[in-house]
Amino acid sequence: MPGRERRRRSQRNREGIQFRKDEYIVIEPEEIKKIEPQTAKTMEILEFVKTGDVDPVYFESSYYMMPEEAGRRPYALLTKALEQSKYVAIAKITMHNREYTVFLRPHEGGLMLHTMYYEEEVRKVEGFGAPDVELKEAEVKVAHQLIEALADEWDPEKYKDNFQENLKKLIETKLEGGEVAAVEKPKKLAPVVDLMAALKQSLAQMEGKKKPAATAKAEEAEPAAATARSRRRK
Repeated sequence: MPGRERRRRSQRNREGIQFRKDEYIVIEPEEIKKIEPQTAKTMEILEFVKTGDVDPVYFESSYYMMPEEAGRRPYALLTKALEQSKYVAIAKITMHNREYTVFLRPHEGGLMLHTMYYEEEVRKVEGFGAPDVELKEAEVKVAHQLIEALADEWDPEKYKDNFQENLKKLIETKLEGGEVAAVEKPKKLAPVVDLMAALKQSLAQMEGKKKPAATAKAEEAEPAAATARSRRRK
């Protein structure tokens, strides 16, 4: 019957929200519309901050922003201004019945939008921070040498999920009736308690793993320390 069907549709459009364990309250769509903030219809830019001032711990998800035809000029203007000023925009927008604080930054001529966690959503860990230890200058020096030896330009294409790739190969092999080959595991190293010894050990291991385009340069260090600094050929 038409009347019964309308009642069913009305009930389906209602939303039950849990306010205590196993207790829900029914909210009507009209009631939701009454409390929608201004950002339910449009994005509101709150302020502009320096790019490096926003801690990445607050980043949640990333989206590509695409302008509608009428918004192409404002979009291009904001993008250019952000590129030249080295600022990013902090804004608010409502999506999926939630108001998000978002981070807008220029990227490859367009704008990226990053939804962000609120302060109360970022869990603090007691005791987190710099350990109460005294570092020796020689230890810091060797640590810098390790960083320089591994320094390179960021290229996201270099990084792959090896486990997923191996899993695909495993499935293909089993479907073809083949035998699964074990992945070669790194040799288990003896535990190293001393940080200095661990860093020197890492540097020594890198000596045989230099890239063809890199050359080694000797650096002053403590006796028996294996050190290297990678340089790019011009």
